[in-house]
Order: sequence, then C-alpha cells, then structure tokens
Amino acid sequence: MGDFNHPDICWKGNTARHAQSRRFLQSIDDNFLTQVVEEPTRRGVLLDLVLTNKEGLVGDAKVGGSLGCSDHEMVEFRILHGRSRAISRITTLDFRRANFGLCKDLLGRIPWVRALEGKGAQETQSIFKHHFLRAQDQSIPKNRKSSKGGKRPAWMSKELLEKLKGKKEVYRMWKKGLATWEENRDVVRICRDATRKAKAHLELNLARDVKDNKKGFFKYISSKRKTRENVGPWLNEMHALVMEDTEKVELLNATFCSVFTAEAGPQESQTLEVGEKVLRKEDLPLVEDHRVRDHLGNLNIHKSMGPDGMHPHVLRELADVVARPLSIIFERSWRTGEVPEDWRKANVTLVFKKGRKNEDPGNYRPVSLTSIPGKVMEQLILEVISKHVEEKVVIVGGQHGFTKGKSCPKQSDSLL
Repeated sequence: MGDFNHPDICWKGNTARHAQSRRFLQSIDDNFLTQVVEEPTRRGVLLDLVLTNKEGLVGDAKVGGSLGCSDHEMVEFRILHGRSRAISRITTLDFRRANFGLCKDLLGRIPWVRALEGKGAQETQSIFKHHFLRAQDQSIPKNRKSSKGGKRPAWMSKELLEKLKGKKEVYRMWKKGLATWEENRDVVRICRDATRKAKAHLELNLARDVKDNKKGFFKYISSKRKTRENVGPWLNEMHALVMEDTEKVELLNATFCSVFTAEAGPQESQTLEVGEKVLRKEDLPLVEDHRVRDHLGNLNIHKSMGPDGMHPHVLRELADVVARPLSIIFERSWRTGEVPEDWRKANVTLVFKKGRKNEDPGNYRPVSLTSIPGKVMEQLILEVISKHVEEKVVIVGGQHGFTKGKSCPKQSDSLL
C-alpha cells in the first residue's frame, strides 16, 4: 500500500493516458495483483492504493478523514485472514526413500496371464492399476507438499545444514564469552562461501540439464517469484465479474468447448470402413513385450503423471516387471478398439499465451497431462503406422514437412 501517484489511471475501466501509468497497469496484471480502494484519496483523485495478490485477503476498504496536516485522505481496511500457514493437501512420491526392489517383488509374484485372461481392455487396465498402486503405496513413501515459506531451499544439503547449525552455536558461544570474535568471523565466512558455492552449483546444473529436466528449471525459477500466480477474475457473457474458482472453471470449460471441433460422424464411419478393408484384425501386428519394455525404459522421469497415478519414474524402474501386463492390455485394446477410461482422462492446467491476463479466458491455452501407459500405446501405434507408410511408399521422397529427419528449411536448401 502507498501513494503511487498515478492520477491519470481510471481504475473502473483499467485504462490510463500516460505510458508510465500503462506500464504500471501492465505490471499489476503480470503479477496478478488486485487494487481494492475505490474512492478518491486526494482532491478528487485516487492516488493511495492497496494491492493484494490473494482474493479475499483485504476487504472493507474505506476512505475518510485526514491525519495531521496531510492533504491525503486516510484509508482504512481489514485483513480478513490471519497469517497462519496453509496446510497443503497435495502429496508427492518421495523417491529418495523408495524401495523399488520391494515393488518389483510384489508385482513379480502376480500371475498376469491368468489374472488378465478372458477380460477386456477396461477390466485388465483396472486390475493392473489396482495391483500397481497398491505395490507403489507399500514401497514408496509419500510427502505432503510443503508451502513456499516452509520448504527447504533446493541448494540446501545436509552438510551445509550442519555448517549453518555450527555457525549458530559458535555465535551463541561468542555472545556468552566462550568464543573469540575471530572464531565467529571465520565460521561466518566459511558458511557464506559454502552457501554461495551451493547456490552456484545448483544453478549451473539446472542450466546444463535444462533440455532433459525443464520441470526442475522452471520450478526453481517459480520459487524466486514474490507473488502468487492466480488466474482471473474475468468477465462472463453477462459482463459480470467471475471471482469464485468453480465459476472460473465453468467459464474456462465453456471457452475451450466453443473452439473445439469434433469430427463428423459420416467421415468417421467411412474411415473405419476403409481401415477394415486395408487391415483386418487378424492381420494386426502383435504387441511384443520387448517393445513395451524399450518404451518404458526411455521414459523421462522428470515428467508428471496423469490422473491414473502411474508415475513415469516408477514405470521406468519397473519396466522389466510391468512390460508383460501392459503388453496384454495394449493387445486387448488394439484388437477390440476399446480404450480404457483412464487413458481418456486428463489433468488440465492453463498456460498464458497472449493479450491481458485478467481480460479474456480465451487468452489462455489448456495443457493436458494424460496417462503415461496411454502415451506408450500411442507410440506403439505410431510406429506401426509409420512402418506401413514407409513400406507402401505413401509419402514420396520430396515430402519434408512433418517427416522425421526432414524439415521445410532443408527442402528449401534442396531446391537451391
């Protein structure tokens, strides 16, 4: 809060005449801040502002009276919530204490061929998911996700933590006269240098491995932000301000559905008829265990899991054990055309693309986190389609766009 001295800003229309004031408004939008004072605070102009980054934190803002000789009106407001730390309900897998040997042993005891015999793709997926998650719960502990304020920094190692504890102990001894000032100074310098080296080493590793671990890089960048990223509020079709999370979700769902185009029924049925003529079910290639094992072994452990709770790190570690049941599930889905329900679900998050963040929900794009086994099935289907296209010479050699190992710039070079 304070006197920001932007008299040309119209807070009702969120507009300004001067470029500096427009940059100030853009900075407020970029940091998801909300201004709560509505009445003028000095000579009919609104200069004194109260900004908040959390909805419902500040309320009952009133303007009236003056303090001493000031020509500014006093602003009174209430903080509606205390500073108690919010308890997160999100739990994550603690892979540092994971016992993958126990997990392999639990899943290896199950006779998968007999357990999945005579069942469809949906039922086999449900049986596999039940055993997989139960073994995962028994062998991999879970941690409650810490809030930003209570989480230990990523660069804080056990050795550095012991040094910092030793520094506090030396400081207490120096205050009691049991240690010299030089001893306390030397310990402070050692801890300061060790902290700087730990931070530099972490940032160097993140920058070096950014191609393989983008998630860790952007997580570290987000931890440096001082503000909380919220979405909205937006205006709905009735030009009413949408504030509640449920209303925001419904508005986003309506926006995304309005731009979604589904395939027409006649075209789909025609495609199926042509597909049956080209490739019959008995001619479909088998889903072999070693191919599934290879795909599981190449999973990126830094990726997030889908709504089914199967983490790519766990699937990669257990590739030798789960390749057999997954190949059976893929085979059933391939033969029958039945897609398990978990593969059709997704956890959707928003990514800002263009425009103003608090203006239009259409300025955001949805990003879906789907099932990892479903993605492996997609890769297997892609391999078969690509092989069929290459053997039948469907794509000529001059095709460069959307072709592996080729690109449009290479095609331009070939024409020169």
